[in-house]
Amino acid sequence: MNPFRIGRFLVAAALALSAGLAQAGHVLVVLSDSDRLDLKDGQVYPTGFYLNELMQPVKLLLDAGHQVSFATPLGRAPAVDVNSLDAMHFGGNAAALREHRALLERLALTSPEKSPVISLERAEQIGFGRFDAVYVPGGHAPMQDLLHSATLGRLLAHFHQAGKTTALVCHGPIALLSSLRDPQAFTRQLEKDGKAQKPRWIYAGYRMTVISNQEEEQAKGYLKGGAMKFYPQTALQQAGGDYRSNTAPWTANVVVDRELVTGQNPASALEVGRLLLQRLK
Repeated sequence: MNPFRIGRFLVAAALALSAGLAQAGHVLVVLSDSDRLDLKDGQVYPTGFYLNELMQPVKLLLDAGHQVSFATPLGRAPAVDVNSLDAMHFGGNAAALREHRALLERLALTSPEKSPVISLERAEQIGFGRFDAVYVPGGHAPMQDLLHSATLGRLLAHFHQAGKTTALVCHGPIALLSSLRDPQAFTRQLEKDGKAQKPRWIYAGYRMTVISNQEEEQAKGYLKGGAMKFYPQTALQQAGGDYRSNTAPWTANVVVDRELVTGQNPASALEVGRLLLQRLK
């Protein structure tokens, strides 16, 4: 059996095992397949997930004995944004950076040959009901594909209807747009006009956060002169979200409304992970 199939087998075995762990929750972590974000004027920003936004919650969950599975729209190994490999995202603690990088390597998530990541369609076949919570970390990559994924939209609708914890951080909350009836039409209008006709949306009126327009402006140097087609804050507000921001840029901000837990920026990931733990008890 080749390593790719072994990875898939291990995930399936873990799913079966978790059914017998009465005290353990099962969290599905959804990541982007993309290692890039298409910008205006044909420019491209190399990206992926942010290390701390993925690994801080994942480490908390694993250390507490919970089951964690990983999925992307197409089942491809995700990419890490190199800009996130910095101790500043771990409170300046270089040892914490090394520890979380080592865990990522042990999990082999980014390995094309060994990654245990499954596709969202496979997760749907297994059954969304097998999962107790879903978590979507940031990095710019979710803006490339997660916001338009029909399968992710069905997953979110399932969790919404069941009232099961749905947690997202930084750029991750843009994935909530996938639950729109026609997210592509919504974002096309947003790109063209800077605003869009308010659609019917399962999260309309929910209090939520996402990386702010102010923070995007302050961080646009990463884009090396490029410009995003639209900002996540604007998109979620146009869709009908009740946006809540921090009082100072880049400070932690976590907003909870019903099943939805959203964190604003990289500094918010640890608190989002702690809230996930509390909700799995």
